[in-house]
Amino acid sequence: MPREELQERGFHELGISKGLLKRINALGFKHPTPIQFKAIPAVNDGQDVVGIAQTGSGKTLAFSLPMLQKVSETGRMGLVLLPTRELAVQVEETLRKVAGGAGLRTALIIGGTNPRPQVRALRARPHVIVATPGRLIDHMDQKNVALNEVGMLVLDEADRMLDMGFAPQLNRILEDVPDDRQTMLFSATMPDSITRIAHKYMKTPVRVEVARHGTTADKIDQEIILVQKAEKMDLLKRLLKEYTRSALVFSRTKHGAKNIARTLRTAGFKADEIHSNRSQNQRQHALKAFSTGRIHVLVATDIAARGIDVSDLQLVVNFDLPEQIDDYVHRIGRTGRAGKEGKAISFATPDQRGDVAQIQKLIGISLPIKSPFGETLEPIKARPGGRYRAGSRGGAKGGYRGNRGGGGGRGGRSGGGSRGGSSRGGSYGGNRGGRSSGSGYGRQGGGNRGTNSRRRAS
Repeated sequence: MPREELQERGFHELGISKGLLKRINALGFKHPTPIQFKAIPAVNDGQDVVGIAQTGSGKTLAFSLPMLQKVSETGRMGLVLLPTRELAVQVEETLRKVAGGAGLRTALIIGGTNPRPQVRALRARPHVIVATPGRLIDHMDQKNVALNEVGMLVLDEADRMLDMGFAPQLNRILEDVPDDRQTMLFSATMPDSITRIAHKYMKTPVRVEVARHGTTADKIDQEIILVQKAEKMDLLKRLLKEYTRSALVFSRTKHGAKNIARTLRTAGFKADEIHSNRSQNQRQHALKAFSTGRIHVLVATDIAARGIDVSDLQLVVNFDLPEQIDDYVHRIGRTGRAGKEGKAISFATPDQRGDVAQIQKLIGISLPIKSPFGETLEPIKARPGGRYRAGSRGGAKGGYRGNRGGGGGRGGRSGGGSRGGSSRGGSYGGNRGGRSSGSGYGRQGGGNRGTNSRRRAS
């Protein structure tokens, strides 16, 4: 159901209890998003659910509301597993706000923090546990928690968990929870590995899909700028002078993120960085400063791609193209959330045309290609035969080659056609292009992702 039609519908139509309705109304949630409208009734009916929806679509409430309702009704525990600490923190905060009015307790179980408060929280028998897999297993091994009372399990961003090498941990946890549990799996993508998990651990799940695999939010203006590697930093500074509100900049490496943030601070920008070399306290401090406006630029590696939720993020810049193709969708999905407009600019070096072609194939639209000074360049198309040579660092066939580089520029709404040639002004201008109807999704090469990209975030 289109979002416009949902403005006439309310959460009261979804079988949510009066207590929870009162709580979410007080928190400002008036109308369900499409994924919430489709998923919540199915979960309330006792079905296992596989939910496919783009980033920023409201997945957290889609599983939080029916989980809290089931926990209240049955007395059995809820368990939410997530790939990164940042994402776990934000999900637990949402759950805590909604659960507080119902007298339900939550526990946040993540790595990088003192385990003693977590032990106390677990011994207090929380109603819902929000955890990263690695730290949860640590507590399981130390007998601090037993999963035999779990009545509802949520795997959020499950594809990311597998990308990060959590398959053994997930299998361990899934073998420990009761067979009679209800399971929800939410993701923006649906690779074969997720399909296998669904078949193995879920009971005839209902598939709820509100966006084609690889779809990006309608209100995100996306574009590519072809730029030499040595010129990217100067281009970034010009962009940040034009976009004066909040900007999230992605680097492929920890070293790169550190250098970008340091260079920006030297140039007078209020900037900080988050990556795996920073402590959890440092990462949370940077995220807090960014979300409250104390800093305007946050430089991050992909550890943050699915863990940042800023209500009014103006701009996402891919200083480096992502190593894994699906990460493009998750990165730019940090902006254009909840129906708001956003801008995504990706820097690509001239030798990364093949990588750009694969991004376009994933999202099903042709992106505007710009020079660093706003000139419209020829569209990038796949070579005859429909493919470029591109493989992950791990050597998997048909994967996405993540070179160090990237491109971006100011300009059009994702698409191939023109909606007018007027520049919005700024240091290098840019035309607004029209939307493309796009082609259907086809997975590139059919291969798996490289193993060298796996990262632990317990």
